[in-house]
Amino acid sequence: MKKTTLFLSILISFSIMFLDIPQTAANKLEANIGINVGNIAPDFTLKNLQGKDVHLSSLRGKKVIINFWATWCPPCKQEIPEIEKFYQENKGTVEVLAVNIDGGKPQAVALFTKKMNVSFPVLLDNPDGINEAYKVMTIPTTFFIDENGIIRNKYFTVMSLNVMKKLIESKD
Repeated sequence: MKKTTLFLSILISFSIMFLDIPQTAANKLEANIGINVGNIAPDFTLKNLQGKDVHLSSLRGKKVIINFWATWCPPCKQEIPEIEKFYQENKGTVEVLAVNIDGGKPQAVALFTKKMNVSFPVLLDNPDGINEAYKVMTIPTTFFIDENGIIRNKYFTVMSLNVMKKLIESKD
């Protein structure tokens, strides 16, 4: 009887210990999700201009630039050619996701991006769910994410090609 009780006690202890490990790891992972430098970037799914879903998490293993912008924003218009140059130079190693916050005007955004010769992916944040989740207060706002999904830098104004090159490579 004592052996059975001891065995059950050990079995229960091991079960509790092993069941707690994944839960603790999951809690730690959730605690690290956020919008600050050093956090894991919150995942999202948005439609591109072709109507297909794009998942941030599907880009793990690549560096990612998430740029929040609008067609009516003069500084955004100013940096689009620089983002395009960066995209052309880094296609395949760095992904650019331009999250448009115009809200519900996909045809107008498509026409605007065609006029601006944009070839990088443009995503539609309608109705403002992702820019609110990322607490975007001014545009353009840009997040630089490493291969592990960790935010390494944030930038809150017009970017040049050199700024993008510097911030995508730095580790804080």
